[in-house]
Amino acid sequence: MKEALASYLPSEALEILMVLFLSFLIGLEREESRARSSRHLFGGVRTFPLIGLLGFAMALLSGENLLPLTVGLGALGALAVVSYLHKLSKSEEAGVTTEVTALVTYVVGALVCRDHYWIATTLVVIGMFLLELKEVLEKLAERIPPEEIASFTKFLMLAAEILPVVPNQTFTQFHINPFKTWVIVVAVSGISYGSYVLQRATVAKGGIILTALLGGAYSSTITTVVLAKRAAHESRPRLFAGAILTASGVMYVRFMVLLGLFNGALLSKLWIPFSLLSLLALAAGVTLYRMPDGSADKLKREYKGKNPLELKAALLFAGIFLAVVVLTQLVLNYFGTVGMYVLALFMGVTDVDPFILGLTQTAGSSTPLAQAAGAILITAASNNVAKGAYAFFFADRKTGALALAGLLALAALGCLPLLLLEPVRKPSRVAARRRR
Repeated sequence: MKEALASYLPSEALEILMVLFLSFLIGLEREESRARSSRHLFGGVRTFPLIGLLGFAMALLSGENLLPLTVGLGALGALAVVSYLHKLSKSEEAGVTTEVTALVTYVVGALVCRDHYWIATTLVVIGMFLLELKEVLEKLAERIPPEEIASFTKFLMLAAEILPVVPNQTFTQFHINPFKTWVIVVAVSGISYGSYVLQRATVAKGGIILTALLGGAYSSTITTVVLAKRAAHESRPRLFAGAILTASGVMYVRFMVLLGLFNGALLSKLWIPFSLLSLLALAAGVTLYRMPDGSADKLKREYKGKNPLELKAALLFAGIFLAVVVLTQLVLNYFGTVGMYVLALFMGVTDVDPFILGLTQTAGSSTPLAQAAGAILITAASNNVAKGAYAFFFADRKTGALALAGLLALAALGCLPLLLLEPVRKPSRVAARRRR
């Protein structure tokens, strides 16, 4: 399309139009902000297009020599400093957002001149989002305590510094890869942290069903225990049983995301049954949730989450993950698929993530793909049975009975795909000889 337009217009004309469009968007947003706040701003709908054109012209004049472009940026920075000092003289509280945005607009013009259209457009889009979401981001910062921000920063520093130097190769006969192990820890913690942040940002909003949806992405087991304990003090059995089933439906979505990240072959075997089980659990949960159930008052959501980015928790997860990988291989070698299925049954009572992610690293190589898929189905079903028991124990009898019946049915349906997998494999001869 650019080539067709270039036959009618010089290429520089098209670039100037692009600079004008992008910088005009930024200027329009700043003009609206000035109208809302009635405060002094560095520029508006006319100033920012001029700044963008200045960046374009200086980049064009610079050629291979960046000195003119740098001088222009310095001159604009000096004007921004003067503007900021003027705002400080009028008010003790003065932000520097508009001045920084002006510098970004200058750079956008220079990027367009150097044919970096995608980068220039991306900077403008991200900048517009940050400018428009000011209130949302400020409220989010108020809801997150400083110690949790510090915890997240430490985790990012640890991941960024360790990950590049961790060896990306396989060690021992158990196929342990330190790099992949740490990537898995970061991925699981990141998914849990995303749910955790949403829970903090929406605390006391959305009702019990939002607790189930966000909690299922964080940990359906913890969410089940939290909901069951609260149900013991409320006369709303259908509401809480439905929320518990909903959390288990989200659990299958979480599993599919993790499988997609680390083993596409496993996902191709399990996405159909997991999708059906997720839809079934969500449909049953929402149906129960919407049924008349005692009081018509809407219950407020209570925040119960815990920061998943504690360094001790991350290192503990890594240790459990490696132990489960070794244990799974030993069980498969010495006891065959039956032994691995029994292990999957027991692992479902605890945290299932290390077991499932351990299988993603060996499935298709040292662990047969069909047997790994079967083990994941069993551990997911076992986890549903365990959650049913937790609900029955912690909640009142009506809520516990409803949740237990629903989760047992979900567990039974989750085992049906096992009939379509390959026959159970016996222990290898080598392993049999070792036992002798």
